[in-house]
Amino acid sequence: MQNPDSGVMMYGQKVTLLPYSNNEFSPTLNYHTSVLIFTHPAVLTFAPGYVQNDPAPSNSILNMNTFHSFILPLLILLIASLIFPAELASQDLRDDPEAREIFEELDRRRRAITYETSTLEMTIYDNRGRTRVRNMTSYDYSDRDVSKTLIVFNAPADVRGTGLLTINEGGTESQRLWLPALGRVQVISGSQRGERFMGSDFTYEDLGDQNPDDFTFRLIERGSDAVKIEGKKTNDSQYDHILFHIHPEHYKLLMAEYFNNAGVVVKRLTAENYSEVLENLWRADMMTMEDLKTGRKTELRWSGRTFNEPIPDQYFTERQLTRGVQ
Repeated sequence: MQNPDSGVMMYGQKVTLLPYSNNEFSPTLNYHTSVLIFTHPAVLTFAPGYVQNDPAPSNSILNMNTFHSFILPLLILLIASLIFPAELASQDLRDDPEAREIFEELDRRRRAITYETSTLEMTIYDNRGRTRVRNMTSYDYSDRDVSKTLIVFNAPADVRGTGLLTINEGGTESQRLWLPALGRVQVISGSQRGERFMGSDFTYEDLGDQNPDDFTFRLIERGSDAVKIEGKKTNDSQYDHILFHIHPEHYKLLMAEYFNNAGVVVKRLTAENYSEVLENLWRADMMTMEDLKTGRKTELRWSGRTFNEPIPDQYFTERQLTRGVQ
């Protein structure tokens, strides 16, 4: 016969779990001196330091083993299901079709230009306003599910020839960094994607391909000046999520806010001075990445662009990366 005191305290009330039959083990719970006590009907009450109502001591060891190997994991699952309902646990995995459609259109327009060659100036500001300036050239290729980018530093002398090659094929991305001073190519691993690129406030992940297939999206706000979409990476990321601000008519990225796991904005990217380079295709002439934790920022300014002039395939190879672009 089941102990009438058996049960579990939930939200201030005792909930009794009935036995399945006289021959089956029924996990019933007592809250006793701040310890969860498992009770086998008419056989065992397990409490710190003693065992009661057990006519056969050998059964105590068996029941304690059952407790550790079978009942305890079930208890953990039971409590987790009560505290974190399934609908809350799966909330972050939901994808908003409208938000995805907007971001995919932004991405489609970004990829609409097959070849793009750009001259850029990178200015790095520390938290005291002191600056470092680097000049570089970027070569970009996009075609359906393939994108390739080669960035080569031209000046100053201490970084000249340094290059970063990023290739994304079928959703698989690889990055390689050539450092002439070391004379070797460094493959950027997953754990390194959160590191600063050449001392700037852009990380390797920031410079990677923002493929819509790598995100789940949620529409946060639709305004006349901007649509705000939350993007959450489905794979490993240094950020919990990114809040994208997108122009609702031209599908321009106006701002991106990067959040950590505590829900705090740690970085902010702003894009300015847009111009329509081809019909319905817009490009920013300036982007600024701010590190809100350190007070640093990095500016990227475009001083020249050419579009759809073919770039040799060998530019996007490791061999060319080590030789530089002549």
